[in-house]
Amino acid sequence: MKNYLFNQMAHRQKKFGEFFITRLKCIFTYFFFLFYINYSKAQNKILEKINSPVIFQGDERTAYRDPAVLFHNDRFYLFFTLVKNENGKIFSYTACSDSSDLKHWSQIKILTPKNQNLNFSSPGNIIQKDGKWILCLQTYPRPGYVSDDKIRYGSSDARIFIMKSPDLKNWTSPQILKVKGPDIQEKDMGRMIDPFLIEDLNEKGKWWCFYKQNGVSMSYTYDFVDWTFYGNTNSGENVCVIKQEKEYIMFHSPSNGIGIKRSNNLTNWNDFGDLITLGQNEWNWAKGRITAGTVIDLRSTPRVGKYLMFFHGSGPKKEKEGDFDKNSSIGIAWSNNLINWEWPRP
Repeated sequence: MKNYLFNQMAHRQKKFGEFFITRLKCIFTYFFFLFYINYSKAQNKILEKINSPVIFQGDERTAYRDPAVLFHNDRFYLFFTLVKNENGKIFSYTACSDSSDLKHWSQIKILTPKNQNLNFSSPGNIIQKDGKWILCLQTYPRPGYVSDDKIRYGSSDARIFIMKSPDLKNWTSPQILKVKGPDIQEKDMGRMIDPFLIEDLNEKGKWWCFYKQNGVSMSYTYDFVDWTFYGNTNSGENVCVIKQEKEYIMFHSPSNGIGIKRSNNLTNWNDFGDLITLGQNEWNWAKGRITAGTVIDLRSTPRVGKYLMFFHGSGPKKEKEGDFDKNSSIGIAWSNNLINWEWPRP
């Protein structure tokens, strides 16, 4: 009898234990999904609060072009070309602004001198090396250029440079990058614009510079002083490159829109996806051209959870029709997979 009662109690305890564990699993699963849903909502909260795809709006005397972005210490640092009509003369600058929420931006700060023989512009990206920030950019000489002239592009003297900063606020004077190698004089380097810097996938400390020349050209360095020319491949302008697992993903700009290429060796590049034109059909401000897309991967950042793309759009006229040094605006879009893109809806 005692054994029977003991067995009955043991059986009931076992059943109760199984019931308790099952209920506990259900409760855990419920709260896990509740947390996941709220976490997902929190991820997109910062994007949901943006009510326009335009970050900086150009006008008849101003153009915002060629964005580059850095996310650091929970802030977005946006660098870009600022083109201004000043008493009829057209000047280009590299400028910057920052934000914590992609909606409210600090007062624009100009970083480079006023000089039509230089016109420092088209910042590519910002990297950190040896405790300092490095920003790459170009010159775009257009001496004597005035608003009544036909559209004029940068001269054959355009070259690429870097600036350094300890704090993203105070920057050194631009220093030229002799990406063709130490034996090639500056005058013999050829026209080059739109630089972009990225560390090698497999070799830490080896840095690549992509720049527009003969499609896109590539050079590498270990110290940002001595460079070795590597080669070139077919591409549009304003190249941006990110790393994903064992691949390089390149964003580039043909005559309109933003294309994507992939490579695992920097030599063989394959087109990926369709040409990206976002909401161009709906946007009068970008009717002329969408270009200069730069992408950062913030999928693992809780407040964002997406790839972010910054770009500039010109319009309503095409650039060759006049909306090159005016009526250019910087916009924003995002994606989960680099194929399907979203943007703020008014």
